[in-house]
Amino acid sequence: MRNVVLYQLMSLDGVAEEPGNWMFDADAGVFDNLARVIERQDAVLLGRGTYDYWSGYWPTADVEPFASFINGTTKHVFTATRPATAWSNSVFVDTPAAAYVAALKAGDGGDIGIHGSIALAQSLLNAGLVDELRLVVAPALAGTGRKLFAGQDALRRLDLVEVHGTTGGNVLLTYRVPGQ
Repeated sequence: MRNVVLYQLMSLDGVAEEPGNWMFDADAGVFDNLARVIERQDAVLLGRGTYDYWSGYWPTADVEPFASFINGTTKHVFTATRPATAWSNSVFVDTPAAAYVAALKAGDGGDIGIHGSIALAQSLLNAGLVDELRLVVAPALAGTGRKLFAGQDALRRLDLVEVHGTTGGNVLLTYRVPGQ
């Protein structure tokens, strides 16, 4: 059984949208943490909006370790229509995300990552399909923007596995979802 791991950059007030607007110091600790997260992943889940945004940037980017990872990893993209922009190793999925992800989890392989894709992440959290949350909390108040935990349908408790601070003031949190 594979784990679904949600990796998300967030401001202190919970905003997860457009981290480039409020993530002022992505220091070595943030990149080292990212490297540890993605080294266990061999598949990524993306929503269509994130795919459209990222497919114009990451294929020619040199921001490591993520550029090599995201370009070489299979990306399962949830969309009703095929995107105009091609990006290597992309699989387009037009079936319900919960059933598709449940089937991926039941198969063999490494961790399945969710990066960005706030609405997809929210739907998989609500469906009970996320096993681990790897959150990077930036020392900034974004004020406006979509929040990852807005609209959650049920109270749930998470188990804290790990917490670290970085020299830039970011907090790296790892939570397991009990029963997953």
